[in-house]
Amino acid sequence: MSQTISRPALSRLVDAWISAGHMVGGPVRVKSLSQDRWGLAHFAESSEQNVPVPLSRRGFGLGSKDDLVQYRPLTAAGDLLLEGFIRPANSIKEFLFPRHEKLYGYRIAGKQIELTEAPLLEREQILVGARPCDAASLPILDHVFHWDCEDVFYSRRRQRTTIVTLACRNHDEHCFCTSVGLAPDAPQGSDAMLFDLGNGEYDVRLLTEKGRRLFEGQTQSSDSEGKADPGPERTVDVEAIRHFLDNGFDNPAWRQSALRCLGCGACAYGCPTCHCFDIADEGNAAGGWRVRNWDTCQAAMFTMHASGHNPRPMQVQRQRQRIFHKYRVYPEKFGVVACTGCGNCTRSCPVGLGVRTVLEALQPEQTS
Repeated sequence: MSQTISRPALSRLVDAWISAGHMVGGPVRVKSLSQDRWGLAHFAESSEQNVPVPLSRRGFGLGSKDDLVQYRPLTAAGDLLLEGFIRPANSIKEFLFPRHEKLYGYRIAGKQIELTEAPLLEREQILVGARPCDAASLPILDHVFHWDCEDVFYSRRRQRTTIVTLACRNHDEHCFCTSVGLAPDAPQGSDAMLFDLGNGEYDVRLLTEKGRRLFEGQTQSSDSEGKADPGPERTVDVEAIRHFLDNGFDNPAWRQSALRCLGCGACAYGCPTCHCFDIADEGNAAGGWRVRNWDTCQAAMFTMHASGHNPRPMQVQRQRQRIFHKYRVYPEKFGVVACTGCGNCTRSCPVGLGVRTVLEALQPEQTS
């Protein structure tokens, strides 16, 4: 016996969460590309001619060809988009690890420096309609932010966030979750999971106590049971890649794979698991805030020393570092690859690169 909820009932529940003062987020149609002044619609048309562009054949942001879909805070349940696209163009990590975050404030008066604690998240966050490949990133990020010390900003958001995922019913050519040990209904990181029954109802799987509290008294018993998409065919052998990385640091294949990389960082900013950041002071001589901003190992300045020396001066070295970190360094330390196979890196790349693209190019090198 399963538990189900209708789409109207789910919408009423989302509106109730918003009315209760919770921050509720989910996939939102941001704009139509056909009206985008930056010409992204042109790229969508170019993709039909096999030009490497950041748009899948279903459209940038991965709704229909004319949609840009992103995870955003909801103002009403009517904003929530649960069908008609593959996945949002960004990731849910923005709700737990913001792009720009105040760590503490400072005020300078003569020789005195007064520090002010930055406020921690107080209200509850509920993320609805997240993709399983996004939710699976949270246990990965947990290792990073709870490693040698606890990051109180991340921990507070993690504690106050409930994740309601929607099992995938389809995938595109960029998806490779099955290659990294996940699936369209992988439960990792989810508190509850919805399965679209195709009749205006969802099968609700309650996976944690958070999920049970969220849907308590809101579901109906049913004999219907939802099923997820079987997922993409495995195209990457993670163990073989790891073996290659053990011996292939200087392999010439790295140079070939990085020739068209622009170092723009779009792959990292759309990635659910990338977590590089920089810390800077924003203010003036009287005071300001110390802040944390997203950064990327693909940027030329990322490893620049104050002396002017850069241990990774070439893009090929930075491209190699990203793959090494996700598929060798991180697994050695925490026992899991730092990649969920979401495919956002390839979708976002202006020249058609991405983790899966590079890994597939490296696989022939394993026997050479």
